[in-house]
Amino acid sequence: MQPHQPEQQRPLLVDSDTEEEETAYDSAEKVLIIGVDEDEAEGSDSAGGLPPFSWKKLWLFTGPGFLMSIAFLDPGNLEGDLQAGAIAGYSLLWLLLWATAMGLLVQLLSARLGVATGRHLAELCRDEYPTWAMMVLWVMAELALIGADIQEVIGSAIAIKILSNGVLPLWAGVIITALDCFIFLFLENYGVRKLEAVFAVLIGTMAVTFAWMFGETKPNGVELLLGILVPKLSSKTIRQAVGVVGCIIMPHNVFLHSALVLSREVDHSKKERVQEAIRYYSIESTVALVVSFIINLFVTTVFAKGFYGTETANSIGLLNAGQFLQEKYGGGLFPILYIWGIGLLAAGQSSTITGTYAGQFIMGGFLNLRLKKWLRALITRSFAIIPTIIVALVFDTSEGTLDVLNEWLNVLQSIQIPFALIPLLCLVSKEQIMGTFRIGPVLKMVAWLVAGLVIVINGYLLVDFFSSEVKGVLFSTAVSVLTAVYVAFIAYLVARGVTCLSWCR
Repeated sequence: MQPHQPEQQRPLLVDSDTEEEETAYDSAEKVLIIGVDEDEAEGSDSAGGLPPFSWKKLWLFTGPGFLMSIAFLDPGNLEGDLQAGAIAGYSLLWLLLWATAMGLLVQLLSARLGVATGRHLAELCRDEYPTWAMMVLWVMAELALIGADIQEVIGSAIAIKILSNGVLPLWAGVIITALDCFIFLFLENYGVRKLEAVFAVLIGTMAVTFAWMFGETKPNGVELLLGILVPKLSSKTIRQAVGVVGCIIMPHNVFLHSALVLSREVDHSKKERVQEAIRYYSIESTVALVVSFIINLFVTTVFAKGFYGTETANSIGLLNAGQFLQEKYGGGLFPILYIWGIGLLAAGQSSTITGTYAGQFIMGGFLNLRLKKWLRALITRSFAIIPTIIVALVFDTSEGTLDVLNEWLNVLQSIQIPFALIPLLCLVSKEQIMGTFRIGPVLKMVAWLVAGLVIVINGYLLVDFFSSEVKGVLFSTAVSVLTAVYVAFIAYLVARGVTCLSWCR
C-alpha cells in the first residue's frame, strides 16, 4: 500500500497567479539521484528487491543529515557541554552518548516520514489536525524556533566579540549575524549541493578547532572511557544531566529534517526506490550524528579537564568561557581564546542559517503560505533578530542576567518538545499516511518510550525551574492555569493519535 495523500486545506494566503500548493523544494531544485547501472537497477526493481548499495548514491544522498546535525552543535548545546564538563567532569559522557542515540532515533523517524510521504511534518500537521489545533502547533513551533535562534545569534555575537578583542559589542555582533539571512539566500541560488558544502566546511571548522583544544588540554583518556561506558549520576549533577538531554532534541529540528530529505528526487511509484532512500538517509544521518557526538565530547572533556572541581566551575558560561580558557592555558602559538572563538562562530553561523531554513519550512508548511523566498526568510529572521537585539542591548554587560535569560530560553524550548514529537510519532505510525512504510509495533514502542522519557526529563526541568522562579500568588495562579491548558493540549494530541491509530487498524 502506497502512502495516502490526504485532502489538503486551501492556503491561508494565496498567490493570485497560482493555485499550486506550497512545497519545500521545486522540481528544478531537487538533486537527481544517479550512479547505478540502469540494467542492474531495472533487474533489481523487477525482482522486487532493493537496488545494490552504491557509494556514489550514498554521496548524492549525503547532506540533509549533516544540516540536521548542526542543531546538535549549536551554541546552546556547547554551553550545556561546557557546564556539564566543568561541574560534572567526565561522569555525564555516557548520558551524552545515549541522548545522541535518542536524538538519532527521532531524526530517523522524521526523515522516514518525509521520504515515505513526499511531504514534510508541518505540511502533514496542516492536513491532520483541525485548524485551531494546527494553529496552536504552528505558534508553538515558531516560539521554539525563536528561542533557539536567540541563543544561536547570541552565540555568534559572543564569538564576534571575542575575535574582535571586545571592539564589537554584542548588539553589533547580532546585526552582523543577521546578515546571514542574505548569505543563505545567495547560496540557495547556487543549488542545494553548494549550500550543503558550505555547512560541511562549517562543521569541519568546529571539528578542527575543538579537536585542537582537546589536543592542547590533554584530557585523561582512562577517565574519558569510563565516563562513556559507566553510567554515573549524583544529586549534584542532576541539573546538568537534564540539560544534556534537553539540548539534544530541538523541536524545530524535527520539522527541518523531514523537509530536508525532500531535496532529493525519489520515485514514489516504486517501493524499492523509497526503501533505498530511507536506507541511504539512515546511513548518512548516523554518520553525521557520530561526528556531532565526537565534537560535543571534545568540548565536554576540555572543560572537565580544566575546570572540574575548581572554584570557577559553577560560574562558567558561554560569555566568559573563552576568558577562563585563556587564563587556564595561556597563549601559545595560537591563543586558545581565539580557537574557541572560531569554533563558536562556526557553530553560531551554521545554526542560525539552518534556523532560517527551518523557519521557512515551518511557516510555509503550516500556513501553505506562498511568498518569495527572500521575503519569507526576512520575516523568519526578523522574528528572532528583533528580540535578540533588545536582549543584547539590555544584557551586554551582565553575565549573570544573560545566564538567567538562557535558562528561560531553555525552558521555552522544553515546553515545545511534545508538540513536535507527538505529531511525528502519530503520523509515522499511521498506515493511511505512511502506507507500507509505517513503523512496526516494536519500533513504535521504543519510539514512544524515548519520547516519553524526553518529555518527562524536560518536565523535570520545568518543575525545577518554576519552583525556584515562580513567586507571588498572582504569578503562581497564572502559571498554574497555563500549565493546566498545556497538559490538556498534550492529552488531546495523545488521545487523538491513539484514537486515529485504533480506527485505522
